Amino acid sequence: MTANDDLKALVRTIPDFPKPGIQFRDITTLLLDPRGLSETVGRLAALQRDPIDVVAGIEARGFIFGAAVARELGCGLLLIRKDGKLPGATIAVDYALEYGSDRIVMHEDALVPGQRVLLVDDLIATGGTARAAMRLIRQAGGIVSSATFVIDLPELGGADALRAEGVDVTALMAFDGH
Repeated sequence: MTANDDLKALVRTIPDFPKPGIQFRDITTLLLDPRGLSETVGRLAALQRDPIDVVAGIEARGFIFGAAVARELGCGLLLIRKDGKLPGATIAVDYALEYGSDRIVMHEDALVPGQRVLLVDDLIATGGTARAAMRLIRQAGGIVSSATFVIDLPELGGADALRAEGVDVTALMAFDGH
């Protein structure tokens, strides 16, 4: 039994969603459990060892955990959004998807160069979105030295891809498979 098995038990697996062969890790059951949600946020915040200035949450479920972790750590929250969702001037990064590409943005004045940023999301799979968020923050002059996730799917290599770019990656739990 590992330290976070109690939380892992609150994540349900939905087979063959969104397509055959995928084991979807559904955190809505974790979010519905008051103790589980509180423990998840507290444990994510406790994983942060280095001083940070701001937490960046990736749309959409990263907003849930990012906001709560920012509160726990006494930091502000930087929103990393899909293109077309933020008013005002933004900067953007395009990134590859399995079939095509996508774009994420942030306000161009959201960071002061040199600010230390903790990247937070619910799950890391291939790491495409997280790596794009890291590049976006670095483009704005932010320092991304750490990222934390509720769930890691290690077989898909996303955490290792972030580590290869100099980011310390932590996760509360890991699941086998896709």
